[in-house]
Amino acid sequence: MSNDNEKDLDIIATYSDVSGTIRTCRVKTKDLSASWVLENPINVDKVQVLKLKDTYQTSTPFQENVEQSTDDQQFQEGEILSHRQTYWSPVKFKRQILRQKRRDLRTAELVRQDKEVDKEMQATEAIESLKNMDTVVKGKYSIWRKDFENPNADSTLKLMRDQIIMAEVYANIALSKKQTVLYNSLLKQIMESLNVIGEANSDADLHPSSLDRAKEMGHALSVAKDELYDCCTVERKLRAMLLTTEDNLESQKKRSAFLIQLAAKTVPKPLHCLSLQLSADYYFHGYYQTKQEPYNEKLEDPSLYHYAIFSDNVLATSVVVNSTVLHANEPEKHVFHIVTDKLNFAAMKMWFLVNSPENATIQVDNIDDFKWMNSSYCSVLRQLESVRIKDYYFKANHPSTLSDGVDHLKYRNPKYLSILNHLRFYLPEVHPKLDKILFLDDDIVVQKDLTPLWDVDLKGMVNGAVETCKESFHRFDKYLNFSNPIIIENFDPNACGWAFGMNIFDLKEWRKRNITAIYHHWQDLNDDRTLWKLGTLPPGLITFYNLTHPLDRKWHVLGLGYDPALNRTEIENAAVIHYNGNYKPWLDLAVSKYQSYWSKYVSSDNYYLQRCNISE
Repeated sequence: MSNDNEKDLDIIATYSDVSGTIRTCRVKTKDLSASWVLENPINVDKVQVLKLKDTYQTSTPFQENVEQSTDDQQFQEGEILSHRQTYWSPVKFKRQILRQKRRDLRTAELVRQDKEVDKEMQATEAIESLKNMDTVVKGKYSIWRKDFENPNADSTLKLMRDQIIMAEVYANIALSKKQTVLYNSLLKQIMESLNVIGEANSDADLHPSSLDRAKEMGHALSVAKDELYDCCTVERKLRAMLLTTEDNLESQKKRSAFLIQLAAKTVPKPLHCLSLQLSADYYFHGYYQTKQEPYNEKLEDPSLYHYAIFSDNVLATSVVVNSTVLHANEPEKHVFHIVTDKLNFAAMKMWFLVNSPENATIQVDNIDDFKWMNSSYCSVLRQLESVRIKDYYFKANHPSTLSDGVDHLKYRNPKYLSILNHLRFYLPEVHPKLDKILFLDDDIVVQKDLTPLWDVDLKGMVNGAVETCKESFHRFDKYLNFSNPIIIENFDPNACGWAFGMNIFDLKEWRKRNITAIYHHWQDLNDDRTLWKLGTLPPGLITFYNLTHPLDRKWHVLGLGYDPALNRTEIENAAVIHYNGNYKPWLDLAVSKYQSYWSKYVSSDNYYLQRCNISE
């Protein structure tokens, strides 16, 4: 830089090229950008250098670490920093300050955004927590329920019941120690607490004096504890009470099972009245004198829709017929073949004489008129005549009821002995001129038109039915004895079960495969009841093994006679709903929320129903 004019100085720069050779380059000051400022490092204002140094130290996090070093390190770093900073131009220094300000602003903005995000997340979590919170107060309390965790619901009732338990413990201890005064006092407290609780299932049901009663009991327990408390003794008494309670619970379960089975097989008084009234009128009006009804060609017309119903329950059969006809698109093409026993034939006949649905055809037959149904042909009739079966069901010293368990109790139901229940295996004999027939149980309700079932392609199978297996439930091993070699050699224990109650049968294929003979074969093998218990589903699963075509589940929804937790949407969308189980809709045992599906097909203004006090 040799000229006197500072605005036109020559600048000589040295550098090394790629090969390492030293080279020089000359440029003019005017060719540089405006950001270049030339200063003499010797004349730089010391105050500005110090100011620059202080500013850099406060704005650089690195300097905080330097201050924690030794004095020598501080001196060296400071010297180097001062040396570096003395060569900075004011423009570059200003850019550094602006850059630091932008960093600070950006950091503050990120911190603010992070706090806002945290607040939003906390608010979202709080809302979700409120949505999932169970705010329903349980209306019934049981001290044995471990899931009862709401301290604000029925707390007084819980306290009083727990007090009674502890009072019983101390009363037993007092009696064993012959402290009769304390024993009598505790008994009195127990009786008074029980009287206050009464039939209460929640705090709202308790008497207003219940809290005072709890305080009195608490005082009595405090006195008893001071007199009698011993940890080992109390534990022993509680264990004894627990064992006694478990025994009582098991006994009550067996008793409940027995009573349910008894109620299920007992004919309610109104239904018995209905049967008697209908039978009396049938004979009173002389309908029995009609030996033979005029021939109706519809009864044997294979182009029509034929139904088979085997039942001794007049009211239940009427609901099946009424609900089917009501939902049929062409009622005049529907023919119902009803078969009942001799005892109920007159009542069934009379009912449909005076209450026959419009347009539909009804045929009522007496099973005793089927002369081919005899013990020489029917395995079940032959077995029912055997001494062993009679002993199993009717002998007075047979292991009975409670001690024999629930599994044995249900097979004492008369339906397992009724030949009506087994008539489903003789459909080609009952209807020799028909090609297809829909079998319906008497505990079903029809909610849609069933005629599309006749168009279902069974793919060469005999039986069209809805399968009942879900995961591991309702498979063959539930119904058959797979410890028997005959069963395990012929059937798959994991084969899917299906349901009787609504079945479309191809009678042409039935005759071709001689299905009734297959049924007889297996029924004869089960003469000693070692292959399966009594009933029709196990022999049905065997007889139609690999001959059943699965139907869509919407055709047939089961469980309304035993399961109170069925999906309501599935029930309402089903073509047929089935009250299989003990809780039939015409019994007091019925699940109340399912009764309306059945009762709406019972005409409460019917003369006979009113006479027998049968209402919805």
